[in-house]
Amino acid sequence: MSDRVLVVDDKQMMRDSVGATLQRAGFRVVAAADGAAALAALGRHRPAAVVTDLKMPEMDGLQLLRRLRELDDQLPVVLMTAYGSVGDAVQAMKHGAFDFIQKPFEGDQLVLVVKRAVEHRRLVWENAALRSEVGGGAGGAEASPRLIGQSDAMRALTGQIEQVAASHNTVMISGESGTGKEVVARTIHAHSPRRDRMMLCLNCAALSSSLLESELFGHERGAFTGADQLRKGRFELADGGTLLLDEISEIGPELQAKLLRVLQEGEFERVGSSTTMQVDVRVIATTNRDLSEAIAAGEFRQDLYYRLNVLPLHLPPLRDRAEDVPALAEHFLVETARREGREAKRFTAEALELMQRYPWPGNVRELQNICQRANVLAPGQTIEAALIQPWLTPDGGAGQADAAAGVVEEQASAGAVGVGVAGVGVA
Repeated sequence: MSDRVLVVDDKQMMRDSVGATLQRAGFRVVAAADGAAALAALGRHRPAAVVTDLKMPEMDGLQLLRRLRELDDQLPVVLMTAYGSVGDAVQAMKHGAFDFIQKPFEGDQLVLVVKRAVEHRRLVWENAALRSEVGGGAGGAEASPRLIGQSDAMRALTGQIEQVAASHNTVMISGESGTGKEVVARTIHAHSPRRDRMMLCLNCAALSSSLLESELFGHERGAFTGADQLRKGRFELADGGTLLLDEISEIGPELQAKLLRVLQEGEFERVGSSTTMQVDVRVIATTNRDLSEAIAAGEFRQDLYYRLNVLPLHLPPLRDRAEDVPALAEHFLVETARREGREAKRFTAEALELMQRYPWPGNVRELQNICQRANVLAPGQTIEAALIQPWLTPDGGAGQADAAAGVVEEQASAGAVGVGVAGVGVA
């Protein structure tokens, strides 16, 4: 979210004075001479707050307030009013104004009110972003993950991530399902210049094309059946931060064109709106498909691929870094024990050797599942090879797990059984 403030007044001296006061306080200021200019600046500059005079020709402060509330009902608007107009200002607050300040006013008084307005906007923005994150099933990954593994492949990947994180360019993370692409994306964000800003995630494969467009770009009230209120999309909510588009290959052709425009120009319109919004969002995309094949089949735009694939990263499958299995297994056991308030169990040397020989078709996600299952079903503090061997099959040992269903059901309330969030390893 920006720290930009839109100042609206038909008198240039007042615009300049208010603008200079706010700039000295650290705000970025955009000035508009009338309501029409203010509305035009809204989409281009995405202010965190608006400070407007109440009495202006053509479109006064009350009319501007109503228009601003239609375009963004969460944007705080501060009204400047002369003596004798306090009644109008109070009426404006009933219609959604954040506050009013009576002329003449001290600079410190103005700065205090604007700081409160911007902080209110930030809290509302973060709350909306967090609700959007929960709705998108981001999975509750930790804010500052770390990669686990000392194999040559992991060392090389860690070095690449350090270089990529320092940039603002788009990133394309490829790899088989379950290799930990989301964890790598979160690691990049956590070490990037945007780490103090929001990171949002969206699973492109989980939504239909129409819903995906609304999730990405938002929609206006009445844009379609069921759109009973304005909704901000992920690009708008992630402004200044990072947006992870998981399984980018599942986006349809029409939406690919709109996504390309955002990446090229930083501009988009909400569904049902003609107002162009400008954003500054770093996009990280993931895919488990070979996009060159999708391009050849006409399923994915080549120009979008080049725009996304500026900084490519490929995650090796777990079978290509078997030496990392013991460290990952220990991490998952400790993580599970901490969550359940128990002492961590451990694998025997024979069990670890068995797991290192296994090809792990489900990659790190499958290993996490095995560790969680073993934590529940192991009778003591050590996990023997004999316990886990029946599970190391292409179907994950579903038949053997069903045979132990009675034991699992008794302990399922602890939340230890099930597939966890895909990851290279989050500490």
